[in-house]
Amino acid sequence: MAHVAIVYHSGYGHTKKQAQAVLAGVQAAGAQAHLISVAEVTDDTWALLAGVDAIIFGTPTYMGGASADFKKFAEASSRPWSTGQWKDKIAAGFTNSASMNGDKYSSIQYLWTLSQQHGMIWVGTGMLPANSKAAQRNDVNYLAGFGGALAQSPSDASPEEGPLPGDLETARLFGQRVAAIAEQFVRGRQ
Repeated sequence: MAHVAIVYHSGYGHTKKQAQAVLAGVQAAGAQAHLISVAEVTDDTWALLAGVDAIIFGTPTYMGGASADFKKFAEASSRPWSTGQWKDKIAAGFTNSASMNGDKYSSIQYLWTLSQQHGMIWVGTGMLPANSKAAQRNDVNYLAGFGGALAQSPSDASPEEGPLPGDLETARLFGQRVAAIAEQFVRGRQ
């Protein structure tokens, strides 16, 4: 069974809701899952991350990039980086912002770069976009994320109101995909 950690920051609760959808997908794939807020990282968390097969990173997009709280976690990961603890683990990422675009891809690119610094193996969404004339806002991958799962929550929406169901289903399917690929790697090592 693959072990997957979802490490995220959420400033207002929207990205936490997206992280919970990713968690549901990981669990639906039969993997053991750990949901970790960067605000709660301890020495035990670093030990747990050293032992998982995959790490899915999540951050809100603030002012065109990853949040400062997530970056604090990323910078602290230089300790496991120095000993190669995350090398060859599966990595993936997701983000949420108030705008439809909001430069979300900058955050995904930041998460990808973090994974590559650690020598990880990045997994994208593997989903086609909902880009036909018949597409509806709650369709899966309406925001057309390929490098990572994207979500949008209006700036005046509570976490109960956003992200929308289509974005949460995208996140769930994304978590399921990452866990399935991590499982393939686990079986390949046996």
